Amino acid sequence: MPQRLHESAHSAKNNPVTETIPTPTHPLAYRDYRYFWIARFAAVLATTGVVVVLGYQFYDVARTDYGMSIKEASFQLGLLGLAQFVPLAVLTPVAGWVADRYDRRHVAMIANMIDASVALTLAIMTAQDELTLPLLYLMAALHGVARVFVGPSMSSIVPNIVPPNILPRAIAFNSMAWQTGTVIGPGIGGILFGVIPALPYWLAASLLILASLAVSQIKPLPKVEIKGTAHPFRQMVDGLHYVWNERFLLGAITLDLFAVLLAGATALLPVYARDILMVGPEGLGWLRGAPAAGATLMALWFSFRPLHRNVGVKMLWAVVVFGLATIVFGISKNYWLSLAAMAVLGGADMLSVYVRSSLVQLNTPNDMRGRVTAVSTLAISGSNELGELQSGFAAALLGPVGAVVFGGVGAIFITAFWAKLFPELKNAKTFEPQFRKTS
Repeated sequence: MPQRLHESAHSAKNNPVTETIPTPTHPLAYRDYRYFWIARFAAVLATTGVVVVLGYQFYDVARTDYGMSIKEASFQLGLLGLAQFVPLAVLTPVAGWVADRYDRRHVAMIANMIDASVALTLAIMTAQDELTLPLLYLMAALHGVARVFVGPSMSSIVPNIVPPNILPRAIAFNSMAWQTGTVIGPGIGGILFGVIPALPYWLAASLLILASLAVSQIKPLPKVEIKGTAHPFRQMVDGLHYVWNERFLLGAITLDLFAVLLAGATALLPVYARDILMVGPEGLGWLRGAPAAGATLMALWFSFRPLHRNVGVKMLWAVVVFGLATIVFGISKNYWLSLAAMAVLGGADMLSVYVRSSLVQLNTPNDMRGRVTAVSTLAISGSNELGELQSGFAAALLGPVGAVVFGGVGAIFITAFWAKLFPELKNAKTFEPQFRKTS
């Protein structure tokens, strides 16, 4: 199996002419990472465009075809989040084990093709004007199945294709691909939907196929051997066990989980776009993309100026800012102020994600990286989907504005409580291991 990360050093050792050639310090200098970045960007561009259109269509179908009130349709949006969370909760241990047991490239390719089939189905049904709530629930669930396998497999590839010393920078560029796609995807999706409703889905299917092709160009990865002879089910649980026993990692992951769970304003964006801010699907696309715009700027900053000091305290303050921005968005009646609040929200969230992702990748053995990443993915995606469910329920009781404000206040209280419950968070100074490694 080729050892790509050490090829240049090995050649220099045996050939004096190459001794002065410096080792690349930027992730984009590595061929496989460039293919990875293209795959990640294309997939995110596709899925974020699909999600924003799907949410608007779902809310509109509930209001128009089923005659539901704003509160009733908001509740249905919460159930849509639940439909995506159920496969995530059930399959996360399986997805992590699969990423550690099989070729991670193949897992990512198959998952992206499943997502492409979801987009094709939605394109056909939209073109024929035959969308129903049960069909949209089913497609949301299948989308959830695909994404739960993409997360651990794709994230676990990066440490095998770039050296450890530039992994934080690679993670920042990963996030930039994610956030840039999240900025552009919803905007394009909303605009194309206004032209031809099925067009965003056709584009998404094409981009997901492109993502699979890009992953296929990455050279074979070192074979992963799961240590021990435990039953596969036990191996799946080992990822949860590892995180549970690492207090710093546990605190960082659960902080994000509960903060985003409460402050899940994005679930109610269709309500704000249609009935509060009155900006329609085009405005919804930019509202959905505004958090990613803020996050992209933050990721770009970290890609050139990686965070080195006081990482724990900065992560805690970032979640506080996240909660404050959520409150501002909730009470805003001005579209531009709402966009600004969502951009600040996204930038703060990006800082938190950057710290947590760097810790997960740098402090996890390669043979467990898929399973531990799956736990982190469950926290990230689970908080989003369950946050949508919570927002839908809260909106049914408090109205959409009350639900968003309640969530922002809750995120701030959670941060203060977690700082006391996990003092390791505020005491962490760098990305170096902050906790005792368990066997």
